[in-house]
Amino acid sequence: MHEEIIEKLAGLIAKEVLHESGRVINADDKIISSGMIDSFNLVDLALCIESALGVRLEDVDLNADRFDTLAELASLIAERKA
Repeated sequence: MHEEIIEKLAGLIAKEVLHESGRVINADDKIISSGMIDSFNLVDLALCIESALGVRLEDVDLNADRFDTLAELASLIAERKA
């Protein structure tokens, strides 16, 4: 299940948040601490996740302490869906 979520997240981030649909984002790439996603993009990311995956992310979730990789974000989403 996590692999499916990671694939969806990678596509969403590349296309909808970064506007680079051809960009490859791996499960263990640092997306926040590397600067790939900045604080402005986090809001876009949360909205995309809520719309595409049907899960709500709280404002306190939107930081590198809670997730910094797609694998960590997929775990958070799976936890919220449970």
